[in-house]
Amino acid sequence: RQVAAWLGLVPRQHSSGGKQNLLGISKRGDTYLRTLLIHGARAVIFHATRKTEPDATCNWVNQVVNRRNKNVAAVALANKNARIVWALLAHDRQYQAGYIPTKLCA
Repeated sequence: RQVAAWLGLVPRQHSSGGKQNLLGISKRGDTYLRTLLIHGARAVIFHATRKTEPDATCNWVNQVVNRRNKNVAAVALANKNARIVWALLAHDRQYQAGYIPTKLCA
C-alpha cells in the first residue's frame, strides 16, 4: 500500500474531531509515473468494457465501472497495478495471469 500512497494513488484524508473525510487522490510522488499508470488503466478499461469473453481482470474492472465512474475505476486499477508491480519487483517474480498466493489456498 505504501507504494500506491507514495505515487499518490490513494485518497487524501482530512480528519478532524473524530470524523474522517476521504477526498480525491493525494497527488504525491512522481507525477509522470502516476500519469502513465492512470493512462494505462484507462486503456485497460476501454478494452475491458468491450471484450466479448472477459477474464478475471475484465470482470473486476466492469464491476468497479458499474459501481463508480470511469475515472475512479481508472485510479483504482492504477493503484492495483502499482501494487502488483511492486510485489513482482520485491519478490523477484515473473507475472502470471492466474496466480493465486499459497496463503489464500490454505
